[in-house]
Formats: sequence, structure tokens, C-alpha cells
Amino acid sequence: EMEAKYTRKMQALRDEMDLRRKTEIHELEERKNTQISELMGNHEGAFGAIKNYYNDITAKNLTLISLLKEQVEDLKKKEAVLEKEKADVLRQNKGLAEPLQEAQELVAELQKKLVHYYRDKEALMNSKAHLKVTQKELKDLQWEHEVLEQRFSKVQEERDELYQKFTKAINEVQQRTGFKNLLLERKLQGLLSLLEQKEVELSEVVAVSNLDPSALSLVSHKLE
Repeated sequence: EMEAKYTRKMQALRDEMDLRRKTEIHELEERKNTQISELMGNHEGAFGAIKNYYNDITAKNLTLISLLKEQVEDLKKKEAVLEKEKADVLRQNKGLAEPLQEAQELVAELQKKLVHYYRDKEALMNSKAHLKVTQKELKDLQWEHEVLEQRFSKVQEERDELYQKFTKAINEVQQRTGFKNLLLERKLQGLLSLLEQKEVELSEVVAVSNLDPSALSLVSHKLE
């Protein structure tokens, strides 16, 4: 059960590591979004410069029109110049139309990415909160593991001590039993010798006494 429990906890730790990796990926995306924001700022500046340039051209044309109204006589002389300038302005406007459209498309794309950025930021905050909870659970599990190891070591010491006591008791019992068996064997040998001696003496007595068979049988029966 302990092994299964720690297996589940190790799996949770692996999940935590995967979550940390995803968090680092989110941080990388956040840096990328920051660069995108800077790029948007640069494009907005360029767009402002283009707009100012166009306004300057428009103001210049208005000034020229005013001068032409005041100087009707010079209109024919400057008409060719104005036509040339007009052509230049049209070429410039045509050349700026495509970058302007690209800048507008880029702004729309960056706005979409900004929405995803806020979502990812919220997910990152939730992941950090979950990471703190997981770290606390890991710390508790490490403390519990340390306590269990200490208890296991103590149980092992008690087991070894009991085994030593048991072995010592067995040896003492074997020694006492062997000594008693030796005494009993010596005593038995003495009794057997005494029995043989008594049987010899009895045979001699019976041979000398010349008892009748019935009396001899009775005496032998009592002796047995």
C-alpha cells in the first residue's frame, strides 16, 4: 500500500513537472507578445509619420492653390510644375496604400493576439496558484516519508533486538536440556548396572535356596 501510495505521488510530481514546463512555455509566449506590442508601437509611429506627411502635402497643395488664386498670371507658368508635383504625390500615395493596408491587417492580428495574451495570463496565474498547492503537498509528503523511515528504522532495531534475545534464550535452553540429558543418561547407566548386579545376586540366592517352582514363580513375580 505504501508503494502504491508513493507511486501515485510520484505520478503527481511528474504532472507537476509537466505543468512547470507549460508555465515556462507561457512565459516564452509572454515575451513574444511583448515584442509584438513593441512592433505594434513602431508600426503606429510609422503610420503617424505617413499621416503627417500626407497632411503636410495637403497643406502644401492648399497653399499653392491660394497662391494661384492670388497670382492668376503665374498660373500658366507654374501649371506644369504643379502637374508634376501632383503626379509625384499620386505615386507616393499609391506606394503608401499597400503598406497602410498591411499595417492595418497587422494591427488587427495583434489585437487578436492581445486577447489570447490576457487569457494566457489568467491561465498562468491559475497555474502558479496550483503550483504552490502542489509544492506544499510535496513538502508534506517528504516530511511524512521521513517520519515513516524513522519508524521503520526503529522497528528494524526492535526486531534485531528481539531476534538476539530469542537466539540467546534458545541457546540457554539447549544448554540446560543437554546438561539434564547427560545427567539422566549417567543415572540410567548406574541403575542398569545395579539391576544387573541384583539379578545376578537373585540367581545365586535362587540356586542356593532350592525353592519349589510355585514359590520361585511367586518370588520372581514380586521381584519384577
